[in-house]
Amino acid sequence: MSQNSAGKSGTTHVWRDLEAPGIAAFEELARDAFAGLPASFRALCEGLIIRIEDFPTDEVLDEMGAETPFDLLGLFQGIGRAQSDAVAHTGQLPNMVFLYRRPILDYWAENEETLGDVVTHVLVHEIGHHFGLSDDDMEAIEDRAH
Repeated sequence: MSQNSAGKSGTTHVWRDLEAPGIAAFEELARDAFAGLPASFRALCEGLIIRIEDFPTDEVLDEMGAETPFDLLGLFQGIGRAQSDAVAHTGQLPNMVFLYRRPILDYWAENEETLGDVVTHVLVHEIGHHFGLSDDDMEAIEDRAH
């Protein structure tokens, strides 16, 4: 084996031994993505729960009109701040953002973004629903994320 093919083989070996990130790795990615968002934005997210699931439930897919389980990367569930004053708070469940691991991995495999950037984008987009932000507002927040 030549020196060049040994180097290529070493790189191939690294990829051959990697596994798709599981739920725990996605939880870490989500924590890192959230921690990288502007402090003023994070401060407004008090009480928001971020959950990682492999796929949305069948009920969520039906409600969202999704054709396949891969159509939905994330979802905000709860009462957004824009609606919170109009709704009674008695018995209200906490606001939650769901990030769907398998659809995110599928999207990542088909695009030229890092997995961390995809997770950040989905997280900001779903939290943006919490605040009633426009796409331009959410893009500005992503741009300021470190």
